[in-house]
Amino acid sequence: MTLEERLDKAEEMIQKPSFRENKGLGNEVGYYIFDYPADKELYIRERVEYIRKKNENSPDGFKVVVFDLYDIVIDILIKKGYLEKCFEFEKTKGFERITRSVGNMLRITSADSLIVGYIKDNTPDNSVVFITGIGKCYPVLRSHTVLNNLHQVIDKVPVVLFYPGNYDGQELVLFGEIKDDNYYRAFKLVD
Repeated sequence: MTLEERLDKAEEMIQKPSFRENKGLGNEVGYYIFDYPADKELYIRERVEYIRKKNENSPDGFKVVVFDLYDIVIDILIKKGYLEKCFEFEKTKGFERITRSVGNMLRITSADSLIVGYIKDNTPDNSVVFITGIGKCYPVLRSHTVLNNLHQVIDKVPVVLFYPGNYDGQELVLFGEIKDDNYYRAFKLVD
């Protein structure tokens, strides 16, 4: 299937009540990954926004809620007054150090992750969550970390991660080049 056909199929799937009630592996709510070539990022952004708008006034009352991880990170840094400090810190300490520092400040690997808390607090009951921006956040955020932590708190609605790379049902390869050494258990939304 072409990317456009896969997106059409994904859109068709999320509109079905059975998808929104879907129970995944081990009877938990379904987590899905929609992988795509990284060079199609702008097209994916447009299409995700189109799907969100199209379902704003769904007759079933469900919403597509889109969370761009990059926007969430920047928003948190601004609210905490750290964004400008991050620029200076990177100049003096380097990119690797700022990456670790921002990750620690966001509590990315903790049960009280600020990003996961943000998504949880802004997810209505009758919705489908779309997560975008994972490529823009690399290496601060890793997809498996976000999904594993989300899985602990989002258990009533399906979550779809739009992933700029490859997912074979077990391994994630960001941009088709950077292999994530962690196995993640999620459904591939559309092959």
